[in-house]
Order: sequence, then structure tokens, then C-alpha cells
Amino acid sequence: MNFSQTPLKSGWMVVAGFLFGCMGVFVKLGAPFFSSAELVFYRSLFGLLVIALIVKSRGLTVATRHWKMHVWRGLSGFGALMLFFYAIGRLPLATAVTLNYTAPLFLAFLSVLILKERPHLPLMLAILLGFAGVVLLLRPTLREDQIAAGLMGLASGFLAAIAYLNVKQLGRIGEPSFRIVFYFTLVCTVGGGLWMAVHTFHPIGPRSLLLLLGLGTSATLAQLAMTRAYREGDTLVVGSLAYSTVVFASLWGIALWHEVLSLSSWTGIMLIILSGVLASRVAPRLPAA
Repeated sequence: MNFSQTPLKSGWMVVAGFLFGCMGVFVKLGAPFFSSAELVFYRSLFGLLVIALIVKSRGLTVATRHWKMHVWRGLSGFGALMLFFYAIGRLPLATAVTLNYTAPLFLAFLSVLILKERPHLPLMLAILLGFAGVVLLLRPTLREDQIAAGLMGLASGFLAAIAYLNVKQLGRIGEPSFRIVFYFTLVCTVGGGLWMAVHTFHPIGPRSLLLLLGLGTSATLAQLAMTRAYREGDTLVVGSLAYSTVVFASLWGIALWHEVLSLSSWTGIMLIILSGVLASRVAPRLPAA
């Protein structure tokens, strides 16, 4: 292992964190113009076109015998994105992003259940710290009209954990990452399109078009940077650096919307970050294929 290069390669996660923070900005700016389903649709459609071009240019194949598992992964990811985008539109950006980043806590808990391993003290401490942070973040810092959005943000973290668990299972049976991303964006595009057809479709104007292009570009580049970080960097370092998204989201929220959070909110955010980093380091790992 080239130790001098590993930290630099892991640093791609900071790039991804910045871009995911930018994605949150575009979602928040686009919320007055589009529903959560529409934002998921346009974000996913852009990503689908990019991954399809990559697949075609490299002569790869998306044919699979495990399409049911891909559909379940896509549906859980679609639900997570819908709830996450809804929360972004109604909560301070840092709060919404942090609630979504409870996914490692739920993933640690689900991994213990699935692996049937006895939870150990460090993992239990991580989970307790995380949910203490959630309580601080939801109460008493949110207004009464924000509680529902806060719970949806938390639910997005739970569904994201299920999606990550599905990804782990797909990896165990040998499905490559490009195929997982392809089917995820396909399911989200179809799901968002069907939702738009049944509910409301908002026309796209010049300003909103720029927002959608920014959303699709930042989300896709973030996905690519994150994939490179996990492929080339140290997994534990990358998992810790993933929380840079919360930092960038906080800075964007302060700069653009003057979202100055209370001390209890910042305490809750820090507890969730600390617990997420700890959980990623001590949680049981699914056995390799």
C-alpha cells in the first residue's frame, strides 16, 4: 500500500461532500418551483444519462439476473431521496442533511440484526450518542410546524440505511458498482416520472432550468467523486470524511439563508457526526463474497 497517496485518494470524499452540499443548495432553491418527486426525477434522469453514456462508451453490460434485488435497492433509495428532498425544502439545510446522515446508525443496527451478532459496548455507545443527537436536533430546536419534516428527514436516513444494506448484498453476489448505480437511477427516474404523471407537473422556466442543471450536475459529480473515494481510498477514512457534507451544508445555510442554529442544534449535529464516525468503525462488517 502506498501510504503517501492513500490520504489524497480518500480526500475525494471531501470533494464529494462539497458537491453533495451544493446539491442540497440546488434542492432548497428549487423547492419553491418543484415538488420533491420532480426534483428526484430530474436529478435521477441526469445521472441516468451520464451512467448510460459511461456504460456504452466502455462496452459494459447492464444485463443482470438479480433485477429484483436492484428494484428493492432502487425503491428504498427512491424513498430516501424523496423524504430527504422534502426535508431540505422545509428545514435548515444543516439540519436536513444531518438527519439524513443518521443512515450509518441505522445501518449498524440493521447489520447486527441481520448478522445475528451480539452488539458490543462501543457500537451501543455509538447508537445511543447518535439518537441523543437526534433528540436534541428535533426537540426543542424545531418549531411545531417543522416536526413532521424533521421526522421525514430521519426516515430518509432509515431508508438510506436499507439502501446501503441492499448495496452491500448486491456487492456480495458480484454485481459491479456501475450496474448498481444504473438501476438505482433508473428506478428513481421511473418512480419520479410516475409520481409527476399522477400528481402535479410544473413547467420549466429559464431560471428553474438552471437550477435543475445545477442539481443534476452537482449530484452526478458528487456520486462519481464518492465512488472514486471508496474505490481508491481507505474505507474508514472515507466514511469519516463523508460527514464533510454536513459542514459544507452548514456553511451554505449560513451564507445563503442566514440559518444560525442554536447551541442545542449544534450539539445534536456534533453528536450525530461523532456517533456516525464511531459506528462506521466498530459496526460488524458483512462478510466478503
